[in-house]
Amino acid sequence: MLKRSLLIIALFLFVTKINAEGEKYGKEITLKDKTPVTSILSSPEKFDGKTVLVEGKILNVCQSMGCWIEVSGENEGEKILVKVEDGVIVFPKDSKGKTALVEGVVAEVQPSAEENHDDKEHKHDGDDPCNPKTKTYRINGLGAVIK
Repeated sequence: MLKRSLLIIALFLFVTKINAEGEKYGKEITLKDKTPVTSILSSPEKFDGKTVLVEGKILNVCQSMGCWIEVSGENEGEKILVKVEDGVIVFPKDSKGKTALVEGVVAEVQPSAEENHDDKEHKHDGDDPCNPKTKTYRINGLGAVIK
């Protein structure tokens, strides 16, 4: 009986720790220092090609494949797209409003450099965040924790 009680307590503590840390997606996060989204957006050329760790509220999620999220910046109206390789990481479609900790590489995105998302699987209402109309920057996500 004592063994069973200890096992139940250990399992409870393990599950509680997982929930406190959040759900992990993709590669393990290795960076310790967070880069403010505001800093990336104000000087994107400075961060182009560099691996960063950002944290923010998830504002939007790809509802067709879970292949991107938009993460809020520190100031109202700021957001940055986090795009992951299709099928390698799949963000939960119900993660809007949760907090994301994301590690990835900042990359410039030109409209002509993106693949065409006109097929049924990638159909979006309004603007497609993965295929911007003007040059922009995003984070190519490597790993994430969603709390």
